[in-house]
Amino acid sequence: MVAVEAGRTERRARAAVALVFLTNGLVYANLLPRFPQIKADLGLSNTQLGLAVAAMPFAALLAGLTAGPLIARFTSAKVASFGMAVIALGVVLVGFAPSWALFATAMLLVGASDAVVDVAQNAHGLRVQRRYGRSILNGFHALWSVGAVAGGLMGSAAAGIGLALPVHLGLSSLLSVVIAVAVYPSLLRGADGDDRPVPDAADAAPPRRPWTGLGPRTVALLAVFGLVAISGTLVEDSGATWAAVYLQGLEAGAAVAGLGFVALQGCQFVGRLIGDRMVDRFGQRAVARAGGGLVLAGTGLALAFPTVPGTVAGFGLAGFGVATLVPAAMTAADHLPGLAPGTGLTIVTWLMRVGFLVSPPVVGLVADATSLRAGLLVVPLAGLVVVVVAGVLSTRRTRA
Repeated sequence: MVAVEAGRTERRARAAVALVFLTNGLVYANLLPRFPQIKADLGLSNTQLGLAVAAMPFAALLAGLTAGPLIARFTSAKVASFGMAVIALGVVLVGFAPSWALFATAMLLVGASDAVVDVAQNAHGLRVQRRYGRSILNGFHALWSVGAVAGGLMGSAAAGIGLALPVHLGLSSLLSVVIAVAVYPSLLRGADGDDRPVPDAADAAPPRRPWTGLGPRTVALLAVFGLVAISGTLVEDSGATWAAVYLQGLEAGAAVAGLGFVALQGCQFVGRLIGDRMVDRFGQRAVARAGGGLVLAGTGLALAFPTVPGTVAGFGLAGFGVATLVPAAMTAADHLPGLAPGTGLTIVTWLMRVGFLVSPPVVGLVADATSLRAGLLVVPLAGLVVVVVAGVLSTRRTRA
């Protein structure tokens, strides 16, 4: 693969997609610091709050498979840009919810619309990446992380000054929608299949009908790509859900216990910043295998020889190792021939969300039966899985 000189259209589209990713991270992250107030205002128990929040990934699973047909019908540009308004509506409704039932319903709307927008923004990012002829998708995911951090800081500041929940969520959601819709004219025009390379015949075109071309080999490849994505999300979720709990079990103080998650997120952000250059130089397969090896070695050694510094370092290595896995799986699925635009990406993203939903209870069940240290063995196991199955990923490198 040879990198090409990006023109004004491609540069504008790249900036526009970056802003869509950033606002997607921004809009929901504003809500997270307000959960304690929502819990207190509605008089919820921990179980009620957990069930309401779980409505989001549950709805994402139900709605995720509709992304491909929606992209085929309306294009990824429209779904990514204008779909942000539906996410924002759900977030605003959370601020006005007078009961647990309406709170959970609003979270259902957030989860369903976010699943569709997530596929669409990645599909459009991959369109721009094809125009560039080199990897740029990891940079978009890095900007999503920037948006999530910014949204969390905005939410924390709003909670700190006692800003009314409807006002805060209304303003932050309006900002996100305005940005996402304003950049729509800069996104690529035309149907998503218009700029796809046709390997077999010059006059052939990708199918427009969703789910066309899902033969046994394609399904098997999508399953393996999904396994790569699930491995990446399992490591991320284990760090988010269990790192602080595990570190407290090692007698780390409350402030230090949070460093496991911080190390994972920080190193993952760095990995995504330089991930595109690594992929261009070494290829998706080599980078994924090296990343899986870092997860296996870092967390494996941390669990074998449990110390607070070693565990924080292990989670940091794991974050760097998984930085490119989800974009790699998405790119591979999007490049499968014979599928309608967005179909492969939709399936892999849906499988990835299964991983997000299943991994916390699996680790919890193992931890309750034995120990959290044993439960967290799924993290180095995920690294080993990536090392084994990364052979399905591309070896292509990009020459400037």
